Amino acid sequence: MGENAEARVILDNVNAAAEIFGRHDEHLSLIERMLGVRVLTRGEELIILGPPEQTEQAREVFKQLQDFYRAGNRLTPQEVNYAIKVVRAGVADALTSLARDMTLVTARGKQIKPKTLGQREYIKVIREHDIVFAIGPAGTGKTYLAVVMAISALRNKQVSRLVLTRPAVEAGEKLGFLPGDLQEKVDPYLRPLYDGLYDVLGLENTQKYLERNIIEIAPLAYMRGRTLENAFIILDEAQNTTCEQMKMFLTRLGFGSKAVITGDITQIDLPRGQVSGLVHAQKILSRIEGVAFHYLTGEDIVRHPLVADIIKAYDEGQQ
Repeated sequence: MGENAEARVILDNVNAAAEIFGRHDEHLSLIERMLGVRVLTRGEELIILGPPEQTEQAREVFKQLQDFYRAGNRLTPQEVNYAIKVVRAGVADALTSLARDMTLVTARGKQIKPKTLGQREYIKVIREHDIVFAIGPAGTGKTYLAVVMAISALRNKQVSRLVLTRPAVEAGEKLGFLPGDLQEKVDPYLRPLYDGLYDVLGLENTQKYLERNIIEIAPLAYMRGRTLENAFIILDEAQNTTCEQMKMFLTRLGFGSKAVITGDITQIDLPRGQVSGLVHAQKILSRIEGVAFHYLTGEDIVRHPLVADIIKAYDEGQQ
């Protein structure tokens, strides 16, 4: 066995220490477990003990966490987990650089920022292209960040309305068995879009925009025969479109409009043998100028840290 090394980190003050340590020292425990080090605390001084490489990695993690906190950000296990990942991957100042990026302020005053480098690049791609396909697993912020960018474009008067849509495809259940009329039957499929709007705009503002038809949320079938101009259009769950539906959606784009298409090609709920419109689009549209494909990965998952491990286990189990 190699000799243990020691590194020391001085935190700014007791508030910084409390934020970096986490509730019941959960952040310290996460760093110790994932990097194989011991962290001793003496007030605002940290003493890190362990193998030389891991000790240096832990020191860099604490540096990035402190920089992130200094920039006015709260720390959660998600940020700590991401800092550990990027430091182990040898990416310098990833979390620190994200601290400076701000996309939007919600109705409640919460600052929305990209939480990973992949998310930051996603936002950049949306700004620079009229049609963006975002493909990746659950929890990577594909839909949420698209909604954020759509609201930002509306606030900046780059568009005059938002249109959010998704196919009403059953994931193992039949629409006909649900109670209510057609609108009530399809509303559960549109709920994630409502949730994103409520979080960013607040309930009252969302309802106001919906009543004025500035924001429209509808099943994909309702898009047929329309031309949408000066609009920001989001197609969610696009892996569940057919090739014909995808073509129909993309040809709705009018002047002054922008479209973001999100989906997870590992979660296709179409009938067996039916080709996904999202998979097909990857093959035939990737070389068209103005159309961008952005891929988010397990590294961009910002839900509970276990979600990334679960997705990885399923991916490996299917190989």
